[in-house]
Amino acid sequence: MAMTLRLSEEQSAKLRATAEREGISMQTAALKAIDDYVNRRTQRRDELIAHIFTEDAELFRRLSDA
Repeated sequence: MAMTLRLSEEQSAKLRATAEREGISMQTAALKAIDDYVNRRTQRRDELIAHIFTEDAELFRRLSDA
């Protein structure tokens, strides 16, 4: 899917510097950043869900028996 991404001058400069430092294109750097962000959010969500089920295991057991 094609899309237009509007960056501030500061964001563009940071993206360009990161891409140059890593020897990749700005597009590749942006895609990697998006993937990293989404993966971190998904991992954090999964950790929170696991924590809730661990922390409240007894409550969920009682609810399932009701």
